[in-house]
Amino acid sequence: MKKLFTLFLPLFLASTIPVVAENTPPPAAPSGESGSITVHVKGLNKAEGQLGVALYTNQKGFPDKTEHAFLAQVHKITSTGEMTVVFENVPYGSYAVSVLHDENSNGKMDKTFFGIPKEGFGVSNNPKIRRGPPIFSESLFTLNAKQLELTITLNYL
Repeated sequence: MKKLFTLFLPLFLASTIPVVAENTPPPAAPSGESGSITVHVKGLNKAEGQLGVALYTNQKGFPDKTEHAFLAQVHKITSTGEMTVVFENVPYGSYAVSVLHDENSNGKMDKTFFGIPKEGFGVSNNPKIRRGPPIFSESLFTLNAKQLELTITLNYL
């Protein structure tokens, strides 16, 4: 019996540790408050394809792996210039937003052989584009009010 106890004790203890999903929301404010994030996307150069907007709570998958995003939306593009997307009931916390103008509606960012994006993209805070994808920490912002508005300008390389 003692042998069985020592064999199953580690398994029991491991099962009592809470499991946290990768895409869990940020810790909510003590009051459990939430707000909305309005994203104004500027610089759409074609009225074709779809606009993907993703909201991330951590750097995993940022900026182009939306399966790791906390929330994501896709909208058909009907005109050039500007589109607006709203995320409702978002718990207060820190986030980063990425945007993709998926011109051919294939659900992913198309890139050249060298990894350079062929389609328009942008992230919150509009950091300067350097070598490689935008950095999560440069795109981070805090939602701590009932309403927050962001403007993201698309980059076409």
